Amino acid sequence: MSVYFILLYFFVYGFLGWCTEVAFAGVKEGKFVNRGFLNGPICPIYGVGVAVVVSCLDGLKDNLLLLYISSVVLVTALEWFTGFILDKLFHNKWWDYSSMPLNLNGYVCLLFSLIWGVACVLIVKILHPLIHKALDFLPEFVGWTCIVLFGVTLFVDLYVTVTDILKMNRKLAKMNEIATELHRISDEIGENIYEDVTEALELKEEMADRLKERAAEFHERRKDLSEDMREQIIELRKHYRELILRNPAHMKRIIRAFPKLESRKYKDALEDLREYIRKNGKKK
Repeated sequence: MSVYFILLYFFVYGFLGWCTEVAFAGVKEGKFVNRGFLNGPICPIYGVGVAVVVSCLDGLKDNLLLLYISSVVLVTALEWFTGFILDKLFHNKWWDYSSMPLNLNGYVCLLFSLIWGVACVLIVKILHPLIHKALDFLPEFVGWTCIVLFGVTLFVDLYVTVTDILKMNRKLAKMNEIATELHRISDEIGENIYEDVTEALELKEEMADRLKERAAEFHERRKDLSEDMREQIIELRKHYRELILRNPAHMKRIIRAFPKLESRKYKDALEDLREYIRKNGKKK
C-alpha cells in the first residue's frame, strides 16, 4: 500500500473518528462538544489506528477471527501508547478507564478493546472498500494537494494545542502555589495560637502575678499577626479567584473535551477550574 493512500486514510478516518466522538458526546450531554485533542475536526488517534489496521490487516479480511484478534491487539497497543506518551509529556491523564474491570494503567480496558475490535472488523469488511473506491477516483494531484493542505493545518493546530496545554499547566501551577501558601499561612496561625496558649499556661504556673500583663501582650501580638495574615489570605484568595475566572476559549474546550482529564501535579487546582467551568456553562 502506497504512502499516498495511507496519508489519505489517516485524514479520512481521523475526521470520521472525530464525527463519532462528537456524536457520542452529543447524545450523552445533549449539546455539541468538540471531543478531539486538537481544535480542528480530526482525531489523530483514530486516523493512525484505522490507517494501521487497514494497511496491516487487509490480508486477514477473509479470516474474521484472526482479523478480530489482531485488531484488538493493535488498537489496544496504540491507545495505551498514546495515553502513556500524552501523560508523560503533559503530566495529565486525558482519559481514564481505572473504574473499568481489567484495565491497564487506566489507559485501556478489555471492554473497549473488544468493542474497537468489532469496529475494526466492520471497517475492514464494509466501510473501507467504499472509502478506498472513493479515494481511487480522486485525481492524484488533487489528493496530494489535500494531503499537503491538511498536513500543514494539522501541524499548526498541533502547535497551537500544545501551546494552550502548556499555558493551562502553568496556570494550574500558579493556582497550586497559591493554595499551598494559603495552607502554610493557616498552619502558621494555628502554630502561633498554640505557642501563645502554651506560654500563657507556663506563666500561670511560674508567675501568676504577671499573667494578665503578658496575656494582654500576647493578645496584641496575635492581633497584629492575624491582621497581617488576614490581608495576605484575602490577597491570595483574590488572585486565586482571578485565575479561575480567566478562562480563554481554548482552556474551556480542553476541559470540556476531556471530562476525565486528571492532572498528575495539580489535581485540586484542576478540579476547582473544572467545577467553575461546569457551573458557568450551566448558567449560560
